[in-house]
Amino acid sequence: MFLALKQNTKGRDFAVGDIHGQFTRLKGALDNLGFNSDADRLISVGDLVDKGPESHLVVDWLEQPWFYAVCGNHDDFVVRRETVDQDSWLSNGGAWWLATSRDQQAEIAAWMDGLPIGIEVETTRGLVGIVHADCPAPTWGQFKEAIAAGGGKAKRAKSTAMWSRERITYEDGIPVADLAALVVGHTPVNATTVLGNVHYI
Repeated sequence: MFLALKQNTKGRDFAVGDIHGQFTRLKGALDNLGFNSDADRLISVGDLVDKGPESHLVVDWLEQPWFYAVCGNHDDFVVRRETVDQDSWLSNGGAWWLATSRDQQAEIAAWMDGLPIGIEVETTRGLVGIVHADCPAPTWGQFKEAIAAGGGKAKRAKSTAMWSRERITYEDGIPVADLAALVVGHTPVNATTVLGNVHYI
């Protein structure tokens, strides 16, 4: 459920907000940054699919050794594909899934089923955490403990990590302890917004 990345000593690490099937636009942004796939890494805050026109290309990106992603609430629609409310998914950009072949659905689902709920990256400034929406505990360590506990505790922690907008709604500036920074997406912002050590991109 958690992926730990060692410090990147060869190149740069970039974080990207919700992609939502806009992979051509993402490639253009990386080209503008001079992204070097032999040294740099790209870490996504999730919501790789739905809404945009290229959700079906998600596996092409997840197969890249320099690309990492956490599970967002839209990615979780794929994970819960057998039980999710289909009308809700369709109204939130999920029509692409129904238009995708069974074989391609199976391949995409296999990748989505394996996405972590959190990523932690070692940096020269300390540990940086990545989740989709928010850390559901005062500390990163407590978040990991809640997920490891399983059952209802883990289910609530996962839900908060993928869906919560409480921190930004109430402008809660209390930092997440034992992290240098936490990077999240989920909530649309016009520019990077920082509350405590939580960076909304």
